Amino acid sequence: MTRLWGSCMLLLTLLVALVASTDPDKNKIKLLRELKVIDASNANVKQCLWFAMQEYNKEIEDKYIFQVVKIVRVQLQVTDHLEYFIDVEIARSSCRKLSNNSENCVIQENSKLEKKVMCRFLVGALPWNGDFTVMKMQCTDT
Repeated sequence: MTRLWGSCMLLLTLLVALVASTDPDKNKIKLLRELKVIDASNANVKQCLWFAMQEYNKEIEDKYIFQVVKIVRVQLQVTDHLEYFIDVEIARSSCRKLSNNSENCVIQENSKLEKKVMCRFLVGALPWNGDFTVMKMQCTDT
């Protein structure tokens, strides 16, 4: 009986220690700086947008590359990394995905191939490490 009582006390002690050591805020990301509108000409913004467009063009099932037409708004939030919220208008270009030259691409206009899309990219970045991740991508046809 004493042995059973000792085992129960040991289990109870372990359970209490486990619950006490669990920090509910441990998995929450600390917000170091609130969301703030920043200049779209920022070098980190350009890197993030370039990366987001590469990912977008990989994911879509279109024969043509989409390019940025207009940057609507960029916001930055600082957590354990930099989070860029980038709102852009993009459009289908004249360049096919299979071609490697996207420098001379022009936006498709006034044709049946014309297509414009509004996108919001959330890009997590540690630009000093060259580390970029598209955390969220929401796009809708215009």
